[in-house]
This record gives sequence, structure tokens and C-alpha cells, in this order.
Amino acid sequence: MPTTGRFYPAMPESIRSLPFVRYVIAVNGARVVDTKTGEILYQAEIPADEAVEIMTYLDTLPVIYDCFMNDAAYMSRAMWDRIPDFAPDKHYYKMLRELRQPVDDLKAFLREGRFSIQKTQFFFRDMDLRRRLLRELPARFPRHTVTSSVVNNIEITHKNANKGRALAALAERLGLGLEQTLAFGDDLNDVPMLETAGLGFAMANAGPEAKAAADRITLSNAENGVAAALQAVLWDGKER
Repeated sequence: MPTTGRFYPAMPESIRSLPFVRYVIAVNGARVVDTKTGEILYQAEIPADEAVEIMTYLDTLPVIYDCFMNDAAYMSRAMWDRIPDFAPDKHYYKMLRELRQPVDDLKAFLREGRFSIQKTQFFFRDMDLRRRLLRELPARFPRHTVTSSVVNNIEITHKNANKGRALAALAERLGLGLEQTLAFGDDLNDVPMLETAGLGFAMANAGPEAKAAADRITLSNAENGVAAALQAVLWDGKER
């Protein structure tokens, strides 16, 4: 089951088209989807007024920000135009430009429609500021989850929206105990899932937070670490 910070339609087609993929944890756990029926099995979103409050604070920082809403991404046009200054590489630049829909004023857009959002994320050029805010923002926004999924971003979701809560909700829906679940991760937004799963694996090239949260470390993604761990757990019964 893929678990991602992206909304479902933004996942690579190579993943979405796999015949065995039925359930997806999307937007860092803000939504769990049954891809065969389209049913939303779990959802936790930030109300419009709280989203605007967060964005009003973000306007005081040297960042650009967007929001995910109903499986689409939106950004104020002025910030959309500045994406080249904040994209860490060509791949991420292409994804940001193609998947964000520019609107005249994002906060006004949310106020007028009273739209709840799945998450807001913001992008930095000042990495020292990003590191400081990762420490400070949980206290500023205690009703929300603060995490990160790429080298220069921070993401804010509803307090009940993280991959661990979503995994637990889906396991309960399917009649499974958490001891029957296994998860793989490599970054900060994977930490709640690695802590919640019956067995959590961090990749060898994962970040330090993911490694600290995991029960075991497997090989890197370049070395087929997921396959090696599954083979060890499900067939060999040996750690590799």
C-alpha cells in the first residue's frame, strides 16, 4: 500500500496502475482511499479559518506556500510565479509547476469557498530558518501536525492527519491488528507510521528521525531494500 505526502492523482502512474494497489494513504494521512470503489475510508482536514490563520503567519516569512484540497493543489499566482526560486531540482520544479493551480489570492479563495484543506506546505531558501521552524512550529500550532517530506519544505496537516493514524484507521477497517502491519519509510513524515506499525523498517539512506523511529534498518532504495526486508520477514525469517 503506497503511503505518500502527495494527493492520490499526483502519485506516479507507474504506482497507481499496479494491479495489487487498492488502498492508498495520501497527503501524509489526511486521506485514506479505496482506489477500487473511490470510497474515502479516513479523512482529517484543516478547517478554512484555521488554514487562513496559518497562511497569514506564513506571509511574514520568506517562503512560498500552497495547499492541497479535495485532491488538487492550489497556490497564489504571485507565489506560483516564484517557484523557480524555491524548487530544489528540475524534477521538483516540473512537479510544482504542473500540479499547482494558480489562483489570484489563495487566502481569499479559501475564505470565500469555506474550503477545508488537506495540508499546506511551504518552501524555503534559508535552511537555517527551516530547521528552526521545524522545532518551533509545533508549539505555535498545537492543533496541527508539523512535518517535512523534501529537503526544503515544511508541511502542516490536521493533528489527526499523519501516516500512523491513517495506518491504524485502515487496519481497524480491515479487521487487522497493528501487530499484523509492516511499514517502510525514509523521512520525517514517515516517523508516525514507523512507530505505529507492528514492524517498522527505515531505509539505509533514510533520515536520522526515520532511523530512530524504526524497529529495523534495511538496505537502501537503490539496493532493493524493501524487497530484501520482505523476503527476510515473510520467507526466510532471517534479517539481512
